[in-house]
Parts: sequence; structure tokens; C-alpha cells
Amino acid sequence: MVQRQLPNPAEIFDLMKFKAPELDGTKRRLEGALTISDLRTIAKRRTPKAVFDYTDGAAEGELSLARARQAFEDVEFHPGILAPAPELDTSTTILGGPSALPFGIAPTGFTRLMQTEGEFAGAGAAAAAGIPFTLSTLGTTSIEDVKRTNPAGRNWFQLYVMRDREISYGLTRRAAEAGFDTLMFTVDTPVAGARLRDKRNGFSIPPQLTLGTIINAIPRPWWWIDFLTTPKLEFASLSTTGGTVGELLDAAMDPTISYDDLEVIRGIWPGKLLVKGVQTVEDALRLKDTHGVDGVVLSNHGGRQLDRAPIPFHLLPQVRKAVGDDFTVMVDTGIMNGADIVAAVALGADFTLIGRAYLYGLMAGGRRGVDRTIAILRSEIERTMRLLGVSSLAELEPRHVTQLTRMVPVAQGAAAVAAR
Repeated sequence: MVQRQLPNPAEIFDLMKFKAPELDGTKRRLEGALTISDLRTIAKRRTPKAVFDYTDGAAEGELSLARARQAFEDVEFHPGILAPAPELDTSTTILGGPSALPFGIAPTGFTRLMQTEGEFAGAGAAAAAGIPFTLSTLGTTSIEDVKRTNPAGRNWFQLYVMRDREISYGLTRRAAEAGFDTLMFTVDTPVAGARLRDKRNGFSIPPQLTLGTIINAIPRPWWWIDFLTTPKLEFASLSTTGGTVGELLDAAMDPTISYDDLEVIRGIWPGKLLVKGVQTVEDALRLKDTHGVDGVVLSNHGGRQLDRAPIPFHLLPQVRKAVGDDFTVMVDTGIMNGADIVAAVALGADFTLIGRAYLYGLMAGGRRGVDRTIAILRSEIERTMRLLGVSSLAELEPRHVTQLTRMVPVAQGAAAVAAR
């Protein structure tokens, strides 16, 4: 039998190690965040509802976003055994340049609205991590300021073709002159999606002080202090074009955009050219074969445009098979874990982009929050690779991943039944 004895204080203190309290509130919050979902929870607590919902929400019933995230969760990995991976290489070469990780920061609009460090935080964190940063046409930091923030890193520019084409041409030339190496020609916004959370919140840019926003702001004074004591929120790269914010937004959406516009931009832009917002195999193949672009981004705009749009991650294997191995294919929408990124690379993605994951970190803690986002994703990528038994991204193959299916197209389902 086990003999009982009085507790020995010395033995108790050997088992209990007391951690010194962390007085830095931001550091304490971020150290407690172990996942991107944890950062989202912190962001929701610290950001006014209308602003958080603008970031977090999607179009109409938000089915596209939910399905994209579910698709990544519905992955089954197939690890190899007895395959030591003591040294990991998470780096890749994308569009002729290096990236320390297989993801970059996606373009986001109104970024300083979420937290006043905005694109400065994103570009600075990207520079420190050795990954690309993408500035949106609707960004709140100028092309030139992003370059000054990330002078030696990879800077990319996302372009909306505006109703006044000369504005878009001017932005393209400015990005080239500033040394940006890649342009994302965005094609999925002929009109704005119906973002119902924004409508229900009465959300406007810039925010309007109503009784509801004031009540919601009472427990979040830090956001309003930041917002009211920093430079005016505006589209930094468009500030010289004139017009109100609403007029500029309307001008950024143009249903007349066509392949002719792509040809004009291809003639102006000297660097790498991606088309962002591709959602069919046929369009990806056409862009590769007849329009001289360097790659495509499979994306449904984070679910913020057409609801019930195709799931980019599901589309990926088909596009890769159609375009072959010598054409750049990227994926965004729905990435919330480093394992999502590993799965995408295994199924043929050359690279991935994170949008909301970056913004959750920004809202949770500014620049340090973005650093935390990157650190979480890096850790998840490394751990997943080790558990799969691979030591480099090049070793990831389709055999490592099965996409489990919840939704089967009716035609496909009927054909399967008929074949039995």
C-alpha cells in the first residue's frame, strides 16, 4: 500500500512554478492567443461592432465564406511514417522572388479603420517575416509609404479598374515607379456585394457617430481614442483624385471591365501580373493560354461578393491539372490555420494569401498582433509538415490530402447513381 505522509513544502514548490505577472496588456493578450480564432475573439472584444462586422462579415447569407472555411476543415491528411524531418524548409520562390513562408498578406481596404496602424503594421510585419505584402487600391496608406515601410521586401499592388480608367493607369504607374514587383488585376467586383451586416449596422465610411455607435463604443474607448487622434481616414492612394469616399467606392466598381482592360494594364505594367478573382477552370485556362498573365488567384473575394460562389480550395486541383505545373496558381478565402495552407500547397497551390487572419491580429494588437498572426500560422505549418513526415514544401503532394465532400453537385450525384 502507498504510505501517507504530511505534505513537504519543499516538494510542493518543486512542482509549482509561479509565473511573474505580465504588466503589458497587449503582450499578455497576444501570448494567450494560440490560434487565429483566439485572435478573432480578442478583436471582437476590442473593436466596435460595426467595424468588426465589416471585417468579419461577408455577402448576403455568408454561405460562400462558411463553405470556404468548412472546405479546409473537411481535409483528411495522410502522414508518412518513419520519415524524419529534423530540419524544415518552409521557404518558396514565388513569381521570381523569395518568400520565407508559403503565404503573403492579402489586399484589404479601409485597413486603418480596423486599427490605426493599418498597412504600416501589415507591411512592417511582412518585412520582418520575409513574406510579400499586398496593398489594396482602397488602402489607407499610400503606395509610397508602404514602400518606405517595407523598402527591401516584396510589395505587391492590387488594382481595381475604376470607371475613370486614367486613375487606374496612374496607380499602376505609381506602383511600378515605387518598385512594387507584382500587380493583382482584380476581376470579381463589377458591382459591390450585398454585405448585410453593414446595412443592419448602419455602417458608413467614415464612421458616423450615432447613439448606437456611441453606446457600443463606451466599453472600447481605446479604439475611439486611436481613431480620433490619428490622421484622417482616407483612401491614401486616391486622395488626389477628388470625390467623396462614397463616390470613390462607386467608381471602383465597374460592370464594363473586360479583357480589353487587362490588355491595357499588361501594356503598362512591367512586372509580374496576376488575375485575382478567378472562379472557373475555363477562365484560368484562357488567361494562361491567350492573355500573357503570370498567374491567377483562385478567390471569391473572401465571400464578400457573390454568395454561393465556387469554393476556391475545391477548385484548386482541377485548375492545377488544367493549367499544368508551369503557371502560378494562388488561393485565398477561408484560411484560418497553417494546416489549411499546407493542404493547399499539397493540392497544387504555389502560394496562398491571408486576409481576415491578418486583420484579426491587427485588431487584437496592432503591429504586434500581425506578428502574432504570422507566428501562429508559421508554427501550425511547421508542426503539420513534421507530422506529415515532410521537410520541405516541395515534398508535399496530392497523396498527402483528401478533400472530404459534404456537397456533391446534383449532376455528379445522378451520374454516380446511374453508374451503380
